Amino acid sequence: MESTLIKGSWSQEEIDTFLRDSVIPARLACIGSDGFPRVVSLWFTYMRSRLLCVAHRSSDTIKILERNNKVGFEVAPNDPPYYGVRGQGKVELASLGDPEILETLITRYLGSARSSLAEWLLGRVDDEVLITIKPLRLFSWDYRHRM
Repeated sequence: MESTLIKGSWSQEEIDTFLRDSVIPARLACIGSDGFPRVVSLWFTYMRSRLLCVAHRSSDTIKILERNNKVGFEVAPNDPPYYGVRGQGKVELASLGDPEILETLITRYLGSARSSLAEWLLGRVDDEVLITIKPLRLFSWDYRHRM
């Protein structure tokens, strides 16, 4: 089993807490079929040292990840003071199956599964794909004490 290389100002425990508690979409970098990088923002939840996201089976994101499972990612607020976690990892794709992860993401980012967007997303659950990102390298930074 590959271990995760950790660098930066935070410990593994601090990184885990940040990723578990943050309600900021992850910015995922992946390589398109033309060889150029793509950056997509995805809702995520953090469980068992993995970032879990969901995307529709026919999305360009899934097509790209099927071709190349290596990704970069960042979870950080856009406004100062600057802090967050970025890393590199490998992706595993699987049919979503149980809608619990999608329900978790909807509640995490929308506050409730009771909205027209939530109902629309849940209505497509059979065509959703679970994206599991296993971090291989993590880097944290925290400039809050300087700003």
